[in-house]
Amino acid sequence: MPGHGDDPLLEPYRGFATPDRLVVRGRVLSALRRSEPEPEQSRWTNLKQMMSLFFTAEVAGVEVVAPKSGVRGRSDPEGYVRLEMPRGDQAPGWHQVAVEIAGQPETRTAFPVLIPRLDARLGIISDIDDTMIETGSYSLARNLWTTFTGSALTRRVFDDSVRLMAALTEGGRNPAYYVSSSPWNLHHFLDHLFAQAGLGSGPMFLRDFGLGGTAGHQDHKTEAIAAILEANPELDFVLLGDTGQKDAFVYRDAVLRDPGRIRLVALREPAVGSPPSSRAAIAEIEAAGVRCHHAPTFEDVQLPG
Repeated sequence: MPGHGDDPLLEPYRGFATPDRLVVRGRVLSALRRSEPEPEQSRWTNLKQMMSLFFTAEVAGVEVVAPKSGVRGRSDPEGYVRLEMPRGDQAPGWHQVAVEIAGQPETRTAFPVLIPRLDARLGIISDIDDTMIETGSYSLARNLWTTFTGSALTRRVFDDSVRLMAALTEGGRNPAYYVSSSPWNLHHFLDHLFAQAGLGSGPMFLRDFGLGGTAGHQDHKTEAIAAILEANPELDFVLLGDTGQKDAFVYRDAVLRDPGRIRLVALREPAVGSPPSSRAAIAEIEAAGVRCHHAPTFEDVQLPG
């Protein structure tokens, strides 16, 4: 278990770029609790490993610095840090930005940041639970059981989602962003799970459940989507989600708030179909002139031209 001790260390999250800035994100912790799952390990072992991710020891008030740019910041009460630095003439692609705790160069850690390609045709924003991976988020009991008793080797990533994301991202030409109400504690787990399944990496916008994390599920997703669109003013977007929670409403609001920016909405439905409230939101999306695929699978999604 790396980083088990009292000295603070850095946990990097995948960052993103705006036209003029690099946004670096992560957390200051006293330990990184990560375990590599074994193929035959029990659900009890999975449960213990997953629970350990939530017993984080956040460290507040720690000054961090990106030595190359000199940009500094300080961890908030939940240990989160966010640094914004000039983008300069950085080429497109994934960049590793060195960040360290001020005065402790031995803590230097590479923080990944994505700069979209110049030839990108569109961007993709996707939900995670019951969109990319099977969770049962429409049922709290099933959601908790699936989340805490699975591992990166046993959780089911939908094959049709992998194929759809591959078609939409066009081999990395188009950037993908993941927006979810899952907590930041699952960032490394989800990143590893996506890599195992062959899903393209992308900046994640997860949720803070700590003292400062006041945004609800719908507000969190709304704010994250707005931030991604603002960071990519030249790109139109495809939105992927499901009708088990509030994605239809969040995506309807995005369509109405940014006319012309959303090219396609695709929603995975439960086998019994969408609830009436989601169907009403889908009708509003389509009335705004945006095609909305809604079905139990993504197999027949018609890609935007």
